[in-house]
Amino acid sequence: MLTSDRGQFPVMFSLLHAAERLFANFSVHGDPVFYERDRFPWTQQLERGWEAMREECERVMQRRELIPNFQDISPEQSAITRDDKWKTYVLYAYGVKARHNCAACPNTTAVIEQIPGMKTALFSILSGPKHIPLHRGPYKGLLRCHVGLLIPGQPGACRIRVAGTERHWQEGGVLIFDDTFPHEVWNDTTEDRIVLFLDIVRPMRFPLSVLNDWILRLIVHSPYGRSTIRRFARWYELRGIKADV
Repeated sequence: MLTSDRGQFPVMFSLLHAAERLFANFSVHGDPVFYERDRFPWTQQLERGWEAMREECERVMQRRELIPNFQDISPEQSAITRDDKWKTYVLYAYGVKARHNCAACPNTTAVIEQIPGMKTALFSILSGPKHIPLHRGPYKGLLRCHVGLLIPGQPGACRIRVAGTERHWQEGGVLIFDDTFPHEVWNDTTEDRIVLFLDIVRPMRFPLSVLNDWILRLIVHSPYGRSTIRRFARWYELRGIKADV
């Protein structure tokens, strides 16, 4: 779930922005820009399994024409990308399983399904050279996690800047950050940068933890959530594939 400051959030997300300080105050791990990965024991599973996940992504990329551009299934992304250089191979969206894609990536699926609170999982494939301009995520009830799978070039050639703090991906490395802070991304190489992209439920104290679970369920069943899932399924159906979501 992303959009640019120049783009339009669904109204429900705009309303939730007013509650972001409350979410931050009830956050178990505070409200930093980047999180130390040792606060999340499940990151060890990601670090152990990254090579198998990269192999599965490389196999599905052999039929690159069957991987949609991000804006093809999430039109609000057209505020930050309009070409074919940012593709997403979705495994889970808002907690809904893309069974066809998961079946093609059994090792990746086995790992991500063990992560507490995993809601969205996809391979994010950014061809270079490419710059994703400043944007922010719409909902503070989630944290973003990236696992470096294929990172070309010298250290820093593929990088992310969040709220003025810059990090670069490393193969097998995990970055966890709050994507409601403004952030932008660069791939200054001529090759593909691939990360496993996850949205994880933000750990929060009661009663905000209960409210967060309720809001996330509402998102799935909202017109926004349903239309995104239908659009994803339709994109694959037009190419002869039953997405089975």
